[in-house]
Amino acid sequence: MLRFLFTVVRRDVLLAARRRGDWLTAQFFFVIVVSMFPLGIGPEPGMLRTIGPGVVWVAALLASLLSLDRLFADDYRDGSLEQAMLSPCPMALLTLGKAIAHWVINGIPLLLIAPLLGIQFNLPAAALWILVLSLAIGTPILSLLGSIGAALTLGLRGGGALVTLLIMPLYVPALIFGAGAVEGVLSGSGSEAHLSLLGAFLVLSLLLAPWVSAMALKVSVE
Repeated sequence: MLRFLFTVVRRDVLLAARRRGDWLTAQFFFVIVVSMFPLGIGPEPGMLRTIGPGVVWVAALLASLLSLDRLFADDYRDGSLEQAMLSPCPMALLTLGKAIAHWVINGIPLLLIAPLLGIQFNLPAAALWILVLSLAIGTPILSLLGSIGAALTLGLRGGGALVTLLIMPLYVPALIFGAGAVEGVLSGSGSEAHLSLLGAFLVLSLLLAPWVSAMALKVSVE
């Protein structure tokens, strides 16, 4: 089972490496959205420090949504998804592997870019560290929950818009806890509570999302 999971992740990462434009679009979108706010609001340090965590998190959330409609669609069109579903391994492993690959392709680059963008908002070093940590815990949640929406809308016309409508409400707790952790550092109240809740949300998503995605995928394919 672990070899099957590794194979799914490795295959998707290799395919993404050959189609760099697909995932680079999300990274450029993330950079552009975050960078536009300091230009539009002005150079006032206090205001930028206040809105910075929320802006970075909202931009990361939207960047994650950009590629969700292709999570299963390419494999569905070329028939490889049906072949994978015939495997004796549980379908949940397939959806989990897809979500992990999505995070590796889209989430890890965000973690590397986020500290540089956080400097634009005059965030101190401690806040930048917590920002990266909260994104490291929270971005896998975005990929796991996003796989549910991608499975539910597979094969539907206008699936990208439907994924946004279905999944956006589920992203709200991750957004609140992730941005709240950074704001806690800035205000001096601490980030432990928010990070703990974000970690609990990740564990819950990791336990439930692959199975829900697998059931939704079976319904969509059939």
